Amino acid sequence: MPLHVSQPPAAALNAVLTALGSPAARESGTPALRSVPGPLSADAPLPVHVLSATPAGAAPSTRLVGWRFLIRGGELSLAAADVTPAAEGWVFSHFCEGPYVASTERALRQAEGAQAPWQARLLSVPDLYMLTLWLHGNTEADPSAGSPAPEDMLIPLAPAPPGIAAHRPHRVADLLPRLAIRLVPPPLLGSTA
Repeated sequence: MPLHVSQPPAAALNAVLTALGSPAARESGTPALRSVPGPLSADAPLPVHVLSATPAGAAPSTRLVGWRFLIRGGELSLAAADVTPAAEGWVFSHFCEGPYVASTERALRQAEGAQAPWQARLLSVPDLYMLTLWLHGNTEADPSAGSPAPEDMLIPLAPAPPGIAAHRPHRVADLLPRLAIRLVPPPLLGSTA
C-alpha cells in the first residue's frame, strides 16, 4: 500500500482513547457517537496543518495545530476526534461529525489506489473554509513539520469552496496559486488599490 499513515504521538493517542472511554463520548454533542451500542475505536490518525497566508510568489507555510482521528463504531466511521498541543502535552479537544468525516475516509481510499507512496496529512485553509487531504511525497518525513512541496498532492474534501472540485487530486504547484489569489484581502472601499 503506497499510503503511509503516521504514528501519532503516544500522548495524542492516549488523549483520544481516554475521551472515548469516558461517558463524555456518548454524552457529547455528537449524535452519531450516542447511537452506536458497541465499542468505539480511533483510526486513521492524521496530523492537521494550517496553511498560513503568504505573499504572492512565496513558498507556502504551514504549522501543526493537532491530530485528527476517525472514530469508528464497527466498520463505520461515525465521527472524528481532535487533539491539540498544550503546555502539558497533547489534550483532547472535541468530537465532531459531518461531511468531512465521510469525505476524509473517501479521500484516504482514493489515495490508497495511487501509484506513488504518500504520507497522509490534513491541510486546513481556514480563510476559505477548506480542508484537504495532503499527500506528502516523503513518507519518512516528520509528520509534524514541513510545508507542501510543489510535487505533493492535495485532495480537497467535500464540501469544497466554489470553483474547487472535491475529491479531484491537484498538485500543490497547481492548486496553491489558485488558493493564494482567494486569500488576498480585497481592497478597502474608497482606496486606490
